[in-house]
Amino acid sequence: MDLHFTTDVPTDDEREAVDAVLGADPAAAADGVARVAHQNRSTPERRSLVLPALHALQHREGWISPGGVNYVARRLGVPPAEVFGVASFYALFAVEKRPKTVVHVCDDVVCRVNGATEIALACREGIGPAHEENEGLMWIKSPCLGLCERAPAVLVQKAGKGRANEALAPATPQWVRASLDDQKIDLEPLPLVGPPTGRRLLARVGVVDPTSLDAYRALGGYAALRRAIDIGPALTIREIKDAKLLGRGGAAFPTGVKWEAVAQQPARPHHVVCNADESEPGTFKDRVVMEGDPFALVEAMTIAGFAMAAEKGYIYLRGEYPLAKARLENAIAKARTRGFLGDNVMGAGFKFDLELRCGAGAYICGEETALFNSLEGKRGEPRSKPPFPVTHGLFGKPTGINNVETLVNVNVILGMGAPAYAALGTPGSTGTRLFCVSGHIEKPGTYEVECGTPLSKLLDLAGGMRPGRKIKAILLGGAAGVLIGPNELDLPLSFEAARERGVTLGSGVVAVFDETVDLVDTLLRIAQFFRDESCGQCVPCRVGTVRQEEALHRIAQKRALGTVADEIQLLDEISQVMKDASICGLGQTAASVVSSAVTRLKLFNGGAA
Repeated sequence: MDLHFTTDVPTDDEREAVDAVLGADPAAAADGVARVAHQNRSTPERRSLVLPALHALQHREGWISPGGVNYVARRLGVPPAEVFGVASFYALFAVEKRPKTVVHVCDDVVCRVNGATEIALACREGIGPAHEENEGLMWIKSPCLGLCERAPAVLVQKAGKGRANEALAPATPQWVRASLDDQKIDLEPLPLVGPPTGRRLLARVGVVDPTSLDAYRALGGYAALRRAIDIGPALTIREIKDAKLLGRGGAAFPTGVKWEAVAQQPARPHHVVCNADESEPGTFKDRVVMEGDPFALVEAMTIAGFAMAAEKGYIYLRGEYPLAKARLENAIAKARTRGFLGDNVMGAGFKFDLELRCGAGAYICGEETALFNSLEGKRGEPRSKPPFPVTHGLFGKPTGINNVETLVNVNVILGMGAPAYAALGTPGSTGTRLFCVSGHIEKPGTYEVECGTPLSKLLDLAGGMRPGRKIKAILLGGAAGVLIGPNELDLPLSFEAARERGVTLGSGVVAVFDETVDLVDTLLRIAQFFRDESCGQCVPCRVGTVRQEEALHRIAQKRALGTVADEIQLLDEISQVMKDASICGLGQTAASVVSSAVTRLKLFNGGAA
């Protein structure tokens, strides 16, 4: 595409799909389309509709055509080259024609050791080679789909009017075929594992009907918002600060400090954003909350908006979560109908509303400033900091951004009081945390434990290793985390203990690998992941992730440049450069797992392989 419009025109179906998002075209006649561009000059809020409009095209046609790009550009007053730049950024969008049905087979670290190879072979036999169309179908390998506790996982992307994407896990060749034939697949929900006592964040998950507002209220829903209204914004923030709530997305920043900083900014408007783009391989805890207790997130966002003087909030949901999308859309609509969102929330005289926006397959959009760019209708590339989001966030205005787990903790704090919450866990890591336990464990799932609980106890809650298996390594924190050995099971799961041990808890990933796993293959998959997911904006990350993968391949294929020690030194230098010079956390942590395998597991020095 060019800055200028091409002669390509949209089909009637493409027009209809885009108009459903943007509203009716005021100049619907063929010769009036160009006038729309003149009348609708782009504004920041209007430009932010680029992503929803592209989703509409992708969902209707299975790809985003040049004519579709032209139509979105004209309707929104954005140059077509920039619309194409956004469309080509995301893995779930196609800018070249492909079938309306595409099967995404997860090939990431957890599914890879739990049957993904067999699913891929079945797709090859039943559909054909990957990335090749065969009788209106195509299958491709995918990074983590966030269904690790049910591995192996598949996402069937279905385009066409009235069709909907479908996530299948644990996937079988039979279920994949049934989904392709548009048969309804009723997957048995996995039971919520772990002890029922002590659950706070997961108290309603698996218990309450997630589609019913009345059921949510019957089990304490909206009591937290009522308390926030009663004590006012300042004391609400005081409660969050006194509870010592730290962010649960990996950075562990004090939540109350962030909220207070936004609330005090004189610039208006303020925004609140929920980062639900849970794309860290091995992570699925936020999905469990959104699917099982969606009203809790809506309530927590409303409290955040009230406390930070924001009238509008956005939930940015990863595009691979179709069930969470449906549940949140229902929750938002019902909350709005019953007066829990809107111009006069709960009759308390304050205005707040929510909008759900979906990503389209880009791990980098989990970085907060990349997420802002994505919401604003731009490519999801990180911004340099400072300035920070509390002063210059979404649309350049003060913005409070937290992930799902952090936000639903707010409901718990206001429900039990800050002193009681702060008494849970450890002095430096208060409350409870959600951990995503997967891999070769007897009962994979989302577990809620008090901060400071030993790793060994968490694994015991998950049933321990499968019969006859022994732990070879544990991936903590996801692809941006670390590998540890079975000799470190005494690790207390707290922020301060993790820092002391030189590890990270990240987003709560605990992926357990037994002695059958080839750890070199695991490292290669993680290196490939970061190479693919780097946005390419900065040289250290763009080049470093490629060089890291190349060095690992040379070691694995026993054709090192010099000695293996030379390659390890090169990997260490690459790691240091990416850590020191990358713009965002992706590049800064892209070598973390590789470095931990070398230093902690002695992988290339006669250690576990």
